[in-house]
Parts: sequence; structure tokens; C-alpha cells
Amino acid sequence: MVNQQPSNSAQQLLLDVFGYTTFREGQEQVINHLCAGNDALVVMPTGGGKSLCFQIPALVRSGICFVISPLISLMKDQVDTLRACGVAAAYLNSSLSYAQQNQIINEMHTGLLKIVYIAPERLLRPDFIQRLENLPINLFAIDEAHCISQWGHDFRPEYALLGQLKQRFPNIPLVALTATADHATQRDILARLQFNDPLVAIHSFDRPNIEYLLIEKYRPLIQLFNYLAEHKNESGIIYCTSRRRTEELSQKLIGKGLKARCYHAGLPLEERQAVQDLFIKDEVDIVVATVAFGMGIDKPNVRFVVHYEIPKNIESYYQETGRAGRDGLPAQAMLFYDPADPAKIRGLLEKNENEEQLRIELHKLNTMVAFAEAQTCRRQVLLNYFGEYSHKACGNCDICLDPPKSYDATEDAQKILSCVYRTGQHFGMGHVVDVLKGAQTARIKSLGHDKLSTFGLGKEHSAEHWLSLLRQLIHCGLLMQNLTRGSALQLTQASRPILRSEQTLHLAVPRLKMVKAKKKRGVLSSVSDNKLFARLRQLRKQIADREDLPPYIIFSDVSLSEMSEILPLTDAEFLNISGVGHIKLDKYGAEFLAIINEYSQSL
Repeated sequence: MVNQQPSNSAQQLLLDVFGYTTFREGQEQVINHLCAGNDALVVMPTGGGKSLCFQIPALVRSGICFVISPLISLMKDQVDTLRACGVAAAYLNSSLSYAQQNQIINEMHTGLLKIVYIAPERLLRPDFIQRLENLPINLFAIDEAHCISQWGHDFRPEYALLGQLKQRFPNIPLVALTATADHATQRDILARLQFNDPLVAIHSFDRPNIEYLLIEKYRPLIQLFNYLAEHKNESGIIYCTSRRRTEELSQKLIGKGLKARCYHAGLPLEERQAVQDLFIKDEVDIVVATVAFGMGIDKPNVRFVVHYEIPKNIESYYQETGRAGRDGLPAQAMLFYDPADPAKIRGLLEKNENEEQLRIELHKLNTMVAFAEAQTCRRQVLLNYFGEYSHKACGNCDICLDPPKSYDATEDAQKILSCVYRTGQHFGMGHVVDVLKGAQTARIKSLGHDKLSTFGLGKEHSAEHWLSLLRQLIHCGLLMQNLTRGSALQLTQASRPILRSEQTLHLAVPRLKMVKAKKKRGVLSSVSDNKLFARLRQLRKQIADREDLPPYIIFSDVSLSEMSEILPLTDAEFLNISGVGHIKLDKYGAEFLAIINEYSQSL
């Protein structure tokens, strides 16, 4: 186990312990700053390598590093990964027995540990603070630091108290790290933590390997099944806004023969832990979850994240979509959008009696809705929100792949507006569409709406076409939904010039098909059908099961892909594979090299 490393350089540790030859963009500056004993605020995207920014200084400097983390699952995942690399790491939380906790405390005091993960409540207990004063601490690292700020999307009061650290330990370097912090949140973190002349390292929020897609909901379950059919045997997360929805949806997926489970905060802890373990060990492909799932997931091979309903804010959307493609290989973020969903979320938010917090939450929801309804490059909208202004379209989102088309929709709009008027402005979208389509329903006949001049006037188009146009007319202010009358459609003053043909109206051509994603790129795509790659994955799974670890902790898909392409045959060549350090060479090298050698001889 790696414990005392004052003489080792950061570069050497990167190679020997973690198996990487070069730092990612921005890492080295932060690492050197912390190694010198200084403070820092680091804002770096999910998958950008934040953890190494504090793990390497913790190993370079004499003493012990405490990492403040919000979730038990996150602690366990990070500690398992570090131990697999030979680092003396542990976590201290309520999941451990009294005896286990005492053992870790003893190891802290005897210098056997280099990195300890701990929750803020435990760290700040008076008795534990007193214990810390007798330890050679080399660094405090606050992970998920946006939880500190009232402007952050996941504010936690216990995190806000971490400002005490600088008062009690003014000479110990402090680093705060997050992937999601706008300008207001960054300023709040800096103010609350009382840094000493910190380095503020704000790196690009862009995740170019993620393809951002959006589809308007019509028949969401069928649309979801069609989407998942294109992602067979891939790891993915589907986010829903309610616990009930996660349970219903997961059952429907299981009924279709998919390896899926649900996850929400209302489930027993044992069940939640079991679902998470099955997912990270590749026993389950899809987790249908509320936002309670994911912050502690470092699983690098999640290939897609679906939002079945619109999230409450852009920060949540960005963080949750960021769980896809952490290995840098192509991934997708798919948002299913129904313009009626924001109204439901507003209703839930307005139960908050704190007016200031409500104002912040409504503002954030409005920006998320603007993102969903944008007609410009989604990546530009996303990056601009975080203050990273981009004037170039990304070419890797649904807007770029299939630019919106408009047409003269005056006649179609007149059909809709006239139908709303002739049905008495008492009915919702579904009924109006049924009348336009000439549906022979009992309700239409009983109301006499099959006798109206607008009955069957829209037979030439699908129901989805008319629904899309109806939603656009609401966005344009030509129709309104009266929530006090069961969301009945009503004409506005602005609709009159359209009905009278005094004005023309251009609308977007309804998108009724899912945008076709780009062909998969990256190193994995060229070896996904490779027999050696499949055999290496099988070996990885066997080792992972043997050691009771997630497969990606043994080696990532990227590492296996490089092995399949480069075919290393010696220890020295194996060390050149990304993610292979001396510890992993010693532990796993012989087994992997044996299969690669056998494969090479068969060529």
C-alpha cells in the first residue's frame, strides 16, 4: 500500500500508481498548487479528472488527507478504486461497525492511512475535530462543493458549516471541487470557505463526447422502447421525477426482457445498495431512478442517460447527463420533453414557503425550460449558462444534426384556432385533436362535435403533428391553457389576426421521428466486435467477481480497447497501456498477457 510519498513527484505517481503517462488539461496546475501547500477552488466537468487533483497531492505530501464527501456510496466507490491502485485509503461512516470504525481511527493515528473519506457531519463533531488536532493532516478536500452554496442546486446545510475548517486549521491547504457551479455558486463557495489566496481553476464545462438529444413526447413509453432498442446491452440511467414512475417504468422494461431495476430514496437501504452493486458490476444494464441515484456513481461505461421528464434546473441536468461517457468514449443524453411538465414542477416548487429559495428555484426551472425549447445549438446554450460563451455550433446535438425547419403554418393554425372556438373553448388538447382528425368517439358524438365544420378537417396529418402545432401556438401566445378549467384551450387576443387572415404565421415543422445519432466514434467503436476485446472483458468480469469489485476498477473499457489494438506481449509493453500502473501490472498483468499472447499466436 502507498502511504508515505514525500519524495515522489506528482508525475511519477501518476504513472506508477494510476497508470497514466500525461495529466489531463488543468490537472497539473492544481496538483502543483496543492502540493506547495496552497488553497484552491476547482470547477471541472464530470469525468474531467477532479479526483486526481487531490489524490496525488495527498500522496506527495507527508501526512493524511481528509476528503469530505456527501454520500456513503461515493466514498466506497472512490476507496475501492484507490485500493485497487495500492493506495492506503479508507472511509469512515455509519455503514461500518463500531469495531471497524475503531480500527480505521487507530490506522489514522499510526500513519497507516493516506486518504480518509468522511461525511461533513462526522468531521465537524467536536470530539472528531479535537482528534484532528493531533493528526499530521496534509490536505482537506471538499468534494461536491456546490452543496455548500445556497445558490447551488443541491444545497446542504451541513456543508455550509465547513467554513469552520479554515478557522480551526488555518495552515492546512483546502481544496473545494465541483462539476456544477455557476458564477453565483462559485462566489458563495469562496466566501463561505474563507480560503487563503486560493487558485480559482475554472475549466471547460464542455463534454464533447456527449451527444445532447431531445425528443418531444407523444407516446413516451413507445418512444422509450424504440430508443432502448438502439442501445441493447449498454449501461444506462433513466431519470424520472417521482418514485412511483420509477417503479412503474422499471417493471415495464423488465416485462420487455431488459435487465432493469428501479432506485429511489423510499426503498430500504439494503435494496438501494443491492441495485447500485448490480449496476456497477454490470449485472444490470439500466437503472430507472429519481435524482437520489448517481452522485456516488463513478461507473465510466454508462453509454446513455435519459431524462423521462424535464429536470428542475440546468445544474441537475448537466450533472446527471455527465454520468454518461466518463471514460471519454461516445455517449448520449436524451431528454423526453412535454411542454406540460414544467407547470407540474412549478406546482411542486411553489409549496416551498421560503420565498427567496422559491424565487431561485423558479428562475432555475425557467432557464431549464428555455434550454429545452431552444432552437439553437444545445451545447452553446448549456455552456453559455455556465459563463463559457461559445459562438460555434457543436455539430453533436439534435439541433445541429437536424436543424429546425419552418413553414407557413397559417392555414394549419386557422384550423386549430377555429376548432378550439367551435368546441366552445371548454376542452383540452386531446379532444381538439380528436375533432380535427375526425375521430368517431362516443364523447364526440354525444357532444355533437362530429357535426362541426372543423370535424375531420385535419385528417391528412397525424395526431402527433397537431399536438406539436398546438403546443407551438401556446408558446406563441395565440392559445392559453386555463388551469382552473382542466387545462381547457382558450383563444387570446393575439389569435384574431391569424383567424381573419390579416397575418401569416410560420411555425417549426413538427419533429415526429427521433434524430438519428452520429455513428459511434472513438477507440471502442473499432474493437467492439473484436474477439480479443470480448475475451478480455470476460476475464475482467471473472477477476471482478473473484475480488468482489466492479469490473471498471480492474480496467476500464478504454484500457481493454488499447490492449485489443496494441497487443502488448511483455510487462514493459503492458505498462504503456492507459490505466495500467505497476500495482495493476503485478496483480493482473500475467492473466491478461496470457490471453493476449494466445490470441496473437492464433493470428
